[in-house]
Amino acid sequence: MNQNILLIGGDGDLAMRKLYPALYALEAADQLSGVESITGLSRALEDREQLLEKMLPWLQALESFNEQAWQRFQARITCLQGDATQASTLLQYKEQLDDDNPNVIVYLAVPPKVFGGACRALKESGLAIPSTRLVVEKPLGSDLESFMSVNAEMRATFEESQIYRIDHYLGKESVQNLLALRFANVMFEAIWGATHIDHVQITVAERVGVEGRKEFYDEIGALRDMVQNHLLQVVCLLAMEPPASRDPFMIRAEKLKVLKSLKPLADEAIKRYTIRGQYKEGSMDGAVVPGYVDELNSSESGTAKSNTETFVALRAEIDNWRWAGVPFYLRTGKRMHTRASEILVQFKSPRHIIFGKGDAITPNQLRILLQPNEGITLHFLRKEPGLSEFTLEEAELNLTVTEARKKNGSYDAYARLMLEVLSGDQTLFVSAEEVEASWKWIDQIIEQWQKHDVKVKPYTAGTSGPVDAAVMIAQDKRQWSDIEP
Repeated sequence: MNQNILLIGGDGDLAMRKLYPALYALEAADQLSGVESITGLSRALEDREQLLEKMLPWLQALESFNEQAWQRFQARITCLQGDATQASTLLQYKEQLDDDNPNVIVYLAVPPKVFGGACRALKESGLAIPSTRLVVEKPLGSDLESFMSVNAEMRATFEESQIYRIDHYLGKESVQNLLALRFANVMFEAIWGATHIDHVQITVAERVGVEGRKEFYDEIGALRDMVQNHLLQVVCLLAMEPPASRDPFMIRAEKLKVLKSLKPLADEAIKRYTIRGQYKEGSMDGAVVPGYVDELNSSESGTAKSNTETFVALRAEIDNWRWAGVPFYLRTGKRMHTRASEILVQFKSPRHIIFGKGDAITPNQLRILLQPNEGITLHFLRKEPGLSEFTLEEAELNLTVTEARKKNGSYDAYARLMLEVLSGDQTLFVSAEEVEASWKWIDQIIEQWQKHDVKVKPYTAGTSGPVDAAVMIAQDKRQWSDIEP
């Protein structure tokens, strides 16, 4: 079945940084044989040559770039100038296609406010047929109400089975490996729950500030931007029950159960177990970097003050049979001392120690690294080699795919997700019900912040966040893991 890809917003930042490189990577891997055309639609680009000239530097930066693949890839590229919310523009696109009933994948690489107009234009032009697939980027909306509005606009034209909501975290190799780790290995599934796990930590640390997203970010903040968007999806894959099969509907149903089981945070829990932070001026790599408010004020629309959080740490609990009593600690922040994303599953200590009261028993830990390096390690104890007295030492079992195998079969998250769209597999995409449930949980936190007038805590750029986050987890006699670059 031949397919055509239409990128609406085809000259934008998302298209250049992620989408064209992802599609090129599939070309280099001989995975685009069924794709007839890739069309960039924008208001600004005048012709195909201008589009190719703009995208080429992004592709040349890839390790997989070679001239032969580039020649094949650019042969698929076309360009269309126009307004995607006008049916006349999309009729021009339809006329370029060979088939009267073409198989089209439409990627809306534009703000959600454009979604409704673009969907109506697709319908009026005759492109919104049952075989059409619509790909949209999360986050969708800024709360439950705005998401429901955006989703209603899409659903007025497309069925739920046609909509692919991308969360690029779900395309990461290590995140996908969670399914294999849990459900293909009885040794892990047997101990996966409150009986053996003490707590779980999920950390997403970024070195960058808000950069070109100042106005957008000041309206959204870290809770909406990262926790609702990425971290809750990771929680779902960690905590979900075994699905009956790998059918996308089955997996989505189990993830939804997790989101609906999240305990609301209210009153004392909000004050005790949620921390809002905002970075102030600091030093990174020997250079002074401005604080968040200073960055806002550098633009004409900047405001003198802002209570928007650039860091958030919180404790979540899943109120079900498997996880009752196991805290999930989530934290994410900008201008941190390192860029790293990881999952830490800490197991409980042995119930009875036979090695002497003076011996410290370090609990087993499963670390799943998401970025910048991907990998899985299991930390355990063993006897220290030698003839000396019985002494325990820490050891590490590395479950990471070797570098040689990575080069043969490792792709960027967007490349993997685009391949899934081409095959029509929605396993790695988020359902409307999941987004709705996650917004309900996030909205009640924001409402409680407003009710109790929770202020942001300052932290110096280039550090690990506000000290209040360490105090929060210390209340439970635990501590954050050390995140390494």
